[in-house]
Amino acid sequence: MDRLTSMKVFVKAAETGSFAAVADLMGMSPQMVARHVATLETHLGTTLINRTTRRQQLTEIGRNYYDRCRIVLSEVEEADAVAMEMKATPAGVIRVNAPVTFGSHVLSPFITRYLQRYPDVQVDLTLSDRIVNPMEEDYEVIIRLGELADSTMVAWQLSPYRLIACASPSYIARQGMPLVPADLSRHSCLVYGFWSSFTPCRWVFQKEDRTEEIRPEGRYRSNDWNALMHAAIEGYGITLGPESVLRNEISRGNLVRVLPDYDGPSRPLHVLVPPAKKQTVKIRCFIDALRKTFPP
Repeated sequence: MDRLTSMKVFVKAAETGSFAAVADLMGMSPQMVARHVATLETHLGTTLINRTTRRQQLTEIGRNYYDRCRIVLSEVEEADAVAMEMKATPAGVIRVNAPVTFGSHVLSPFITRYLQRYPDVQVDLTLSDRIVNPMEEDYEVIIRLGELADSTMVAWQLSPYRLIACASPSYIARQGMPLVPADLSRHSCLVYGFWSSFTPCRWVFQKEDRTEEIRPEGRYRSNDWNALMHAAIEGYGITLGPESVLRNEISRGNLVRVLPDYDGPSRPLHVLVPPAKKQTVKIRCFIDALRKTFPP
């Protein structure tokens, strides 16, 4: 059997903990998955995975072998990517990590258009609001929201992540339109994020040189902003969210902007590449398209 294929099968088995799951992922039978793992074990003269009827678990040797296999497979993919640079068209898999709301509403449509343009490219997109470690988690492109900490990663600035306040026409008709940020204290606000009495939520608005901060109050809070946007569309309150997403709901008539004379909070947005990752054609082309679509 091909050793690299067997390594790929073993790595997937180690990560999923299931031969059946690997079979589905790689388009082969569970029996063939078992044969690949057994072939490696015979070659090495040791057990890599302890198998029982209930679960599978890596042995100590298996864990060390898994770490080395990932490095080997990454190097093989890097070699393939270098060869592909001889081609004018980008190709291969791009592993991308991005914030949840930006990724699902803004980045995903960009990716589908990009894939239509470059049929030889595949994108594996993971959405998470936590700070990921690109070296441990093997991401090639990372989009990060907020100020950047000191880092060795290569970074490019994208369009700022601007927030605006919105409510449904029915809510405004029922409760009235706030004229200044202080008026929000008399309204039902949809509060996003993680909150406590020690770290209360704050909404900051600016008009000319004047900054006003309010602490929104409301009966509905969530760490998933999509839930709050739907609540706002249904007329339950006022949400503060990304302008790039809310402008679509405004154009459809589902929401109207609240406090349009004020600028809401704005956070920097960057695309980053780990320094150890060679900027191949597929990565350079993807980043260039991002910077063109979301210019600073």
